[in-house]
Amino acid sequence: MSTFDDLVDEAVAAPFSGWDFSWLASRSTTGSLPWSYPRELARRAELASSMLDMGTGGGERLSKLSARPRKTVATEAWPPNVPVAAMRLRPLGIPVVQDEGAPDNVEQSGAQRGRMPFSDGAFGLVANRHESFLAAEVSRVLSPGGTFITQQVDCHSYDDLYRLLGLQVPQRPDSWLQLARRQVQDADLSVRAAVRGEERHALHDVGAVVYYLRVVSWAIPEFSLGDCLEQLRAAHERPGIWPVRLRQRRFLLIAAKPR
Repeated sequence: MSTFDDLVDEAVAAPFSGWDFSWLASRSTTGSLPWSYPRELARRAELASSMLDMGTGGGERLSKLSARPRKTVATEAWPPNVPVAAMRLRPLGIPVVQDEGAPDNVEQSGAQRGRMPFSDGAFGLVANRHESFLAAEVSRVLSPGGTFITQQVDCHSYDDLYRLLGLQVPQRPDSWLQLARRQVQDADLSVRAAVRGEERHALHDVGAVVYYLRVVSWAIPEFSLGDCLEQLRAAHERPGIWPVRLRQRRFLLIAAKPR
């Protein structure tokens, strides 16, 4: 059996590129949501004449989309991901555009960034998985009758990790789905579906926890390996808690632009 130090060292040294969690696959189990975002997206992409994938990461999911419009474009705001996505998507005829990204949706008062470098009405479908967005910009680049589909990380998705680390769980509203609804409606989009769900994840050892927090660094801004090392060691040695089970909240929002 691997020691605590071995597991932590392995997680710290493990490679990560784009949005590829394959290293974690053998060390975790992922549950399912009441909906399938890939299926919901594929169904609409098959009928669309043009598509924008916001925040494509390394292009992993977009490259696997079974049916894409001939005109498909991807954006990515994080500079290290842009060449990774380009290497994967350009051979498929999908250009990758680096944009500035939108501020977090719950902190957009007086937002000065988030504009997308596309003409008005450029896309019949705008897809967004776990990426912040300016609803007004989404509405602007959608063509009349176009669809916006987004899956977002909801509030309290990381509470179980806070507790594991002995950190105080932040005070947050139960959900920000209503805020997202209001944002798209204020941008003259009509909400077609809005549903919340929870998926259960299991991290099998302390190395999986360290790797996850290293990669998804914004999940718990207070986390640092040095500060939390002893709490992680105590968790590693605690009988009966592995695998650690996480309840992660998501919501799906689908909206349309009037014709």
